[in-house]
Amino acid sequence: MNIALLTAGGIGTRAHQDIPKQFIHVENKPIIIYTMEAFQKHPSIDAIIVVGLSAWIEILWAYAKQFNITKLKWVVEGGKTGQESIKNGLMELSKHCNIDDVVLVHDGNRPFVSQDIITDSLIKHKRYGSAIASIPCTEAVFQSEDGIESENTIPREKLYRTQTPHVYKLGKLLWAHEEAEKRGIINTAASCSLMNALGEKIYFSLGSEKNIKITTVEDIEIFKALLHSNNDAWIK
Repeated sequence: MNIALLTAGGIGTRAHQDIPKQFIHVENKPIIIYTMEAFQKHPSIDAIIVVGLSAWIEILWAYAKQFNITKLKWVVEGGKTGQESIKNGLMELSKHCNIDDVVLVHDGNRPFVSQDIITDSLIKHKRYGSAIASIPCTEAVFQSEDGIESENTIPREKLYRTQTPHVYKLGKLLWAHEEAEKRGIINTAASCSLMNALGEKIYFSLGSEKNIKITTVEDIEIFKALLHSNNDAWIK
């Protein structure tokens, strides 16, 4: 079974809005629903679990019913950190699923995840045992201690920006969070960062510049533009 675990526990402080960013409506639909629809649509996804804010759990179920998200099976309360929230979701899955089931951990406020990204993440996981959506870095990158000046550039050819989904077997993710607790590793919101801290190799899968994470008002504007964008006929 392939399960999408969507994190939706953020309160949206950087978006400066009165409601959590994942529940902001864009064209009469909450952002989290766009994300859920991507996994609802994919034929290889069997179930969805959302880890969210306790005050919004019933509202989320209502939205899922309204927009016919039939694959939503569980909604659980998040923790104080991203790492703790993911663990809460995994612990709920451990009650219902097999440790060999595949979990795609994905940001609930990353609504433009494509069908190709989901497909490739499953293919790469099957080949390597894990998959982290990523894209190569195309900008010049400098390291700075004070944010004012720099004398040190990092070769961009060696740099990759990670996105989500992060794909692992349920048993592997449960092991990672158990090990993190033993070793005192806290607040690694990204599963790939946690695996790296535990000495695990990271394998990349397809990402996209369109697979944006909505954090600020500017991101919402970009998302709106992407919803209405179409390639010109001459673009290959």
